[in-house]
Amino acid sequence: MKRYFVTGLLIWVPLGITLWVVSTLVGAMDGILLLLPEGSRPRDILGVNIPGIGVICVVLIVLSTGFLTANILGQRMVKFWEDILARIPVVKSIYGSVKQVSDTVLSDSGNAFRKALLVRFPHNNAWTVAFLTGTPADEIVLQLDGEHLSVYVPTTPNPTSGYFIVVKKSETIELDMSVDEALKYVISMGVVSPTPRLPALLRPDPVNPNLPG
Repeated sequence: MKRYFVTGLLIWVPLGITLWVVSTLVGAMDGILLLLPEGSRPRDILGVNIPGIGVICVVLIVLSTGFLTANILGQRMVKFWEDILARIPVVKSIYGSVKQVSDTVLSDSGNAFRKALLVRFPHNNAWTVAFLTGTPADEIVLQLDGEHLSVYVPTTPNPTSGYFIVVKKSETIELDMSVDEALKYVISMGVVSPTPRLPALLRPDPVNPNLPG
């Protein structure tokens, strides 16, 4: 009986959490419709409340913004808006920091979160999975001997919180796994192991899988 109960939990718990997260996100996005004046909301026009319309609106707004700012005129408008925000005392610090992080993480040309590493953390006798974020600032480099790396150590099972540390490059081990695989490994607390990548000589032959390549 206990085995059947645990097996059922393994099916329903991930599904339930997934549905809860999706429902929360959809509800939050649908909340933007409340910004519309009374009478112009989809519920007032259609007569019924259709979940998910807010998601469609958010996607259309994001796509439209990207389309408009992809040209020179749009970039000038963004620059003008950023100049205004840069003159507001508290807002400029928050916006500037968030923009730097988003530009680094989301940009195709950025180097953040492109490699999974093993680093010693939280002490020299322990290792944990971390992600390369770049190189330390010049001020930090001048205070340290040797080549160092800036890495992000995520917490488990919530990788959105963690620690930023600077470590010696010689004391890190680059892992042969993608960032997505490393994230799954961290979130699952080590339960979901990445698929091992076999050396070229040991990989199955595509013609005859029973023979090595």
